[in-house]
Amino acid sequence: MARSFPSIPAMTRARTRRTAAPISSSPRNELMTQKIFGVLVAAALVCAATPVRAANKEHQQMMADLRMLQEQSQLLQNMLGTLAEAIKAVNTRLDQQAETTRKAFADQKLVIDNLTNDVRVIREKLDDNNVRIGSLSQEVDSLRQSLQQALQAPRPSPTTEPDASATGGTVPAPAPTPAPAVGVSPQKLFDAAQSDYYAGQYELAISGFSDFIKSFPKSEQADDAQVMICNAYLTDGKYAKAVEACDMAIRTYPNGDKVSEAYYRKGVAMQALKDTDGARDAFERAIKADPSGENGVAGRLAKQGLDRLKRP
Repeated sequence: MARSFPSIPAMTRARTRRTAAPISSSPRNELMTQKIFGVLVAAALVCAATPVRAANKEHQQMMADLRMLQEQSQLLQNMLGTLAEAIKAVNTRLDQQAETTRKAFADQKLVIDNLTNDVRVIREKLDDNNVRIGSLSQEVDSLRQSLQQALQAPRPSPTTEPDASATGGTVPAPAPTPAPAVGVSPQKLFDAAQSDYYAGQYELAISGFSDFIKSFPKSEQADDAQVMICNAYLTDGKYAKAVEACDMAIRTYPNGDKVSEAYYRKGVAMQALKDTDGARDAFERAIKADPSGENGVAGRLAKQGLDRLKRP
């Protein structure tokens, strides 16, 4: 069977139709491609613009926060400046008040010092006046006692003169009654006895001090007079009587200012009597009785006496 082949014109027309079909469809494809490309470009632009917009917004927010911080910082600086000025003003006021207070205290201290000096002067004057009043009182008492003794003295009884012719001679006149002794100042009496002591007239000094104590037992110098009696016996070498006189001073005037000296003098007398234990006891009591202890005059002398007793 013979194969039938199409003719060449027929095949050419068929190919022409096949080729024409794609050619006629390419403008549509190109338009679609352009649209798709445009969409893609727009999408890419949108995608690219979104982070830029977000970054720009964040930057604007940061700038706003920075401006706010700057404003707050400036406000704080202004407040700190105001506060510093206020503190400076307060410090200045405090310094002024402190200076005023210091001056006031200085003035008050000056006034107090002046008042203290005035009080001290007044106290010294009062003490002097008290001493003078006491001395005057003692002198008045002495004068009163002298007047009383003069008034109480017995008057001489009147006697009839015997007849001269009966006796064969002249009758002597009656002896005049001795005048009573006039009162003596206590200070003068004490000074007189003390002068006898320094002159070595120990018996006269002892008698004078004894008279002073009897006449003025309440005098402030009564304990001094008793200790001076002890000194007179001690200097005269009458150690036993010196011990008795010192004991009298200690017993009679326990609160006086001569107790420590009386103990010391007693210790010296007992040491001279070879009574070591008694001397040691007296020296120790002298140190205790001295208000300044071993630093006082009697205390220091008593300490030296104890040191002498310790020597072989």
